[in-house]
Amino acid sequence: MVEKKNETLEWIKALVIALVIVFIVRAFLFTPIVVDGASMNTTLQDHERMIVSKLGEPERFDIVVFHANEQQDYIKRVIGLPGEKIEYKNDTLFVNGKAYKEPFLDKQKKNIDGDLTKPFKLEDTVVGQATVPEGHLFVMGDNRRNSTDSRLIGAIPKDEVVGTTSIVFYPIKDIRVIEN
Repeated sequence: MVEKKNETLEWIKALVIALVIVFIVRAFLFTPIVVDGASMNTTLQDHERMIVSKLGEPERFDIVVFHANEQQDYIKRVIGLPGEKIEYKNDTLFVNGKAYKEPFLDKQKKNIDGDLTKPFKLEDTVVGQATVPEGHLFVMGDNRRNSTDSRLIGAIPKDEVVGTTSIVFYPIKDIRVIEN
């Protein structure tokens, strides 16, 4: 009888330790998310599941998950960092006057007529100023014609960023690492 009691106690300890480890990993290191919508097509598809890393600072072209409001998280790509001037002309990104290639948009650009990204300067968006504010990020969806992003909702406070993501783990047939 004492042996059975000890075995039960050991199982309870093991389960508690496992739950604490899961809580710590989810709270501080990694968490799963589900892509909801088409704003990141063709890079990401609706209902794909991804792992979000809560480690490190987001960099240009990282895909980030952030709290858009109390009920919703959005997934977008970092285009502008604090203090940078952002402009699009002739479907090309310019940061502080320097042109950047966005190879993750090439597939979409081949399938459309006209510009994928309509021309704009940062101050022409709801951000309303020439540079990305300190402590904020300018983000856009890869599906530029169908994305609620910083052009409409403003620059994203860095403290609202959940983390970065680049690993699709479901559906199984679509497991991959997204290159930035």
